[in-house]
Amino acid sequence: MALHTPLYDWHVAHKGRMVEFGGWQMPVQYAGIVAEHSAVRSAAGLFDISHMARFSIGGPEALALIDHAWTNDAAGMKDTQVRYGLVGNEQGGIVDDILVYRWSYGWTMVVNASNRKAVWDRLQTYAAGKDVQMQDQTESTGMLAVQGPKAVELLAGLFEADVAGLKYYYATATRCRGNQCVVSRTGYTGEDGFEVMLAADKVVELADEFVRRGAVCCGLGARDTLRLEAGMPLYGHELSMDIDPFQAGLGWAVKPAKGEFVGKEPMLAKKGDAARRKRVGLTLEPGRSAREGCGVVMAGKSVGTVTSGAPSPTLGRPIAMAYVDPAHAEVGTKLEVDIRGTTVPATVVALPFYQRPKK
Repeated sequence: MALHTPLYDWHVAHKGRMVEFGGWQMPVQYAGIVAEHSAVRSAAGLFDISHMARFSIGGPEALALIDHAWTNDAAGMKDTQVRYGLVGNEQGGIVDDILVYRWSYGWTMVVNASNRKAVWDRLQTYAAGKDVQMQDQTESTGMLAVQGPKAVELLAGLFEADVAGLKYYYATATRCRGNQCVVSRTGYTGEDGFEVMLAADKVVELADEFVRRGAVCCGLGARDTLRLEAGMPLYGHELSMDIDPFQAGLGWAVKPAKGEFVGKEPMLAKKGDAARRKRVGLTLEPGRSAREGCGVVMAGKSVGTVTSGAPSPTLGRPIAMAYVDPAHAEVGTKLEVDIRGTTVPATVVALPFYQRPKK
């Protein structure tokens, strides 16, 4: 049976259409994907991301554990800094992409819902014999995201800390109406915004306050189109056990110089394999949209596969991400996408498709 976040009844009351996702019942949409997407690009949207797993890690050897399991450099992080990185497998593939938070007293990991058990089990194995304390806080806490150009304005005065002054990919432990919480300047939409972790029994109250202040309720559908426009890979689509970080365009999150970590040698070996398909962006002419699994062809020959695709509400045309043969991965290359037996012209473009305007 699928799990419920602390906001399950709240979603139903707000007319969210519920679906199973990553083992949880989650809203896919409320008013509609395009309206929700546009609200995030123009104002502020509210997302329930409580399904994301949250692990607390402490103890004298916590740093050693994280640096062993993770491709990025935990030792080089400052207190309150947040970093993106990957948990690799022994073959050089990707078990998950995660965020790591560093505190003066320990660490937090935020993990994709569908990979909660896989990452937790690996950490438990790696922690054997180490002086480490771990706690899975996923179901005792909740997590909300407020994303969009008006996110700073929407959060004003709500937290004891000056969250507006947070740098990108930094966090603060603070209070909201007397309740402990963590606020980070992070997100998965391509917009400015914040993510808030707090006790499960306080989540509804905070969600109500965000909506009262003008945040639009948003579901998984808008979250997907927003991250696609921003060129952000999604586990199970652009990332998997069979894809290595370098072909996914995530080599910047792999730090070989830090020392040994799980998957290091096979990852570096695969980096030198010039035949591996590469992740690219595709734009199509207005009309039919490419979807996951559609073939990418050139002159009738298969040269790749679409991993994510949708109409772009911001750009007004279909967009997609795909893995294609390196000979056809250069920006400007003309290809075709096979959509249910009909080939549609497509062009390789640079990622991301969309970048928020600089202030």
